[in-house]
Amino acid sequence: MDISWNNKEPIYLQLRDRLVELIIDGVLNEGDALPSVRHISSEQRINPVTVSKAIQLLVDEALVEKRRGLGMFVLTGAKEKLTRDEKSKFLQEEWPQIAGKIERLGLEIHELIDSASDEPGQNHGAD
Repeated sequence: MDISWNNKEPIYLQLRDRLVELIIDGVLNEGDALPSVRHISSEQRINPVTVSKAIQLLVDEALVEKRRGLGMFVLTGAKEKLTRDEKSKFLQEEWPQIAGKIERLGLEIHELIDSASDEPGQNHGAD
């Protein structure tokens, strides 16, 4: 799990978001165990309390459950719920800003599609 921390929001929220990405991307599947608090805190060099706080958010959202003596596991339906919630969040919070910028810049739909289909790392528009 590779995370680049930013100063815009608390680390436990960034970690929660990264765990959500791993579930949506299928790296962590329903029924899979999450890495242990100790493992994550050691790997990311963060306080175990911070890791516990991030995982507790997932428990509170009914995405992960604690199995006594075994660890934390991704619940059935977590990926579907997260995908639905993240789509809604994107459309309500992020898309209006993106759409506004597209309009301000006068970008056309074909430019966006062409740009999205280009291989990563290419210089767009550079001759």
